[in-house]
Amino acid sequence: LIITKKIWNKENFLKLDKSFYLQKKVSLKRIDKIKPKIIFFIHWSKKIPSSIYRRFFCIQFHCSSLPKFRGGSPVQNQILKGIKKTKLTAFKINNKIDTGEICLIKSLSLNGRASEIYSRIERISIKMIIQLSLMKKLIFKPQKGRSSFFKRRLPSESKISLKKFNNTKKLYDFLRMLDAPDYPNAFIEFKKFKFVFNDVKLNSKKIKAKVQIFKNEK
Repeated sequence: LIITKKIWNKENFLKLDKSFYLQKKVSLKRIDKIKPKIIFFIHWSKKIPSSIYRRFFCIQFHCSSLPKFRGGSPVQNQILKGIKKTKLTAFKINNKIDTGEICLIKSLSLNGRASEIYSRIERISIKMIIQLSLMKKLIFKPQKGRSSFFKRRLPSESKISLKKFNNTKKLYDFLRMLDAPDYPNAFIEFKKFKFVFNDVKLNSKKIKAKVQIFKNEK
């Protein structure tokens, strides 16, 4: 069973055969009906109930080299640190956030807009799920190294502060890391209006973007 809160690209799931089930919500009633051997969680930011991971074998995917960048918004927090290449880590879910034993790690590029990165995470996760499902025995290893934890970014943190950016590339990184549907896009406020940026591109030293303008309700 694969549980994901959002499907970024349906083509990523075409390689799955009929032995896989897919759902967007954690429904214990439906899980009991399916009786899956393994539950895989992709793009899942909520805490998984103990009633699920204690009864079923659960594996989650986290886009960092655990134990680094545990917690929320790992894509954004790594881009802010200037990280361009990271890992996608599959680990066994337990009672603490992102601390479970690891069974598989793959390389992950953080290039492109957030929507492109999420689609890439989804594609690699599906390949990892197929690989794990074909293994006769899964081997888990404890996380090693210095850990770091970050909270999920708040919508208010998407506000652009031009004083923080001394070059176009850093501003572009801030815009692109928030450039995804249903995500708090980067914005800037001028008096009565709010300017929201998406579909950002960097050409040489020039940023191109689509801008939506809303009346500020404050």
